[in-house]
Amino acid sequence: MKKFLVSTFIALLTLSSVTISTASHAQQMTLQQAMDQLQQAKANGWVGEQPNGYLGVVEQTATAQQIAERINEARRQEYTRIAEENDIAVADVELLAGKRAIERSASGHFIKVDGQWRKKP
Repeated sequence: MKKFLVSTFIALLTLSSVTISTASHAQQMTLQQAMDQLQQAKANGWVGEQPNGYLGVVEQTATAQQIAERINEARRQEYTRIAEENDIAVADVELLAGKRAIERSASGHFIKVDGQWRKKP
């Protein structure tokens, strides 16, 4: 009986750690994974470029949210680095990056104009 309880406990522990590991894996996306999925997410209309230099979520999905979060974290770090190197405000770097990102967005991808999501002509 003791052996059965120990075996059952170990099995449950193993199962719960697999479940936790799988759940956290589903919730976590690396920057590389986000970058690999970015163009498709833009083509699908899930994310778009904003004038503030960051991606915005157009269609609320867990994947879109994760892509935007990971890429925006990396962008924020890069904007901060550029601002510090050039002794300028991070907000100035963000605005310039946003302008460039919108200009470079492909036709049919979403961009935010005057607070509204629109497909770029």
